Amino acid sequence: MTSFINGLKKNPHFKELVDKRQHFAMLLTLIMLVLYYGFILLIAFAPGWLGTPIYQGTSVTRGIPLGIGLIVMSFILTAIYVVRANGEFDRLTRQLLREVRYNG
Repeated sequence: MTSFINGLKKNPHFKELVDKRQHFAMLLTLIMLVLYYGFILLIAFAPGWLGTPIYQGTSVTRGIPLGIGLIVMSFILTAIYVVRANGEFDRLTRQLLREVRYNG
C-alpha cells in the first residue's frame, strides 16, 4: 500500500489533478465570497436602497430577490463544480490510477 501511495505522489499527473481541482475550487469560492460580501456591504452601506420596494404598491423590496439570487447562485456554483468533478476530474483520477497500477 505504501508503494502505491508513493507512486501516486510521484506521478506528475497527480500534481496536475490536485492543482486543477484546487484552482477551480478557489475560483468558485472567490466568486461566492465576492457575491456574499457584496450583499453584506449593501446591507451595511445601502439599507435604504435594499429596502426600497421593487415597484409601487408592493411589499417586496430589492433585497429579497437579491438574497434569493445569492442562494440560487450558490446552488449554481455547486452544480458547476459537481459537473466538472464528475467529468474531467474523475477522468483524470481514473487515468492516474491506471498509470500507477500499471507502473507499480
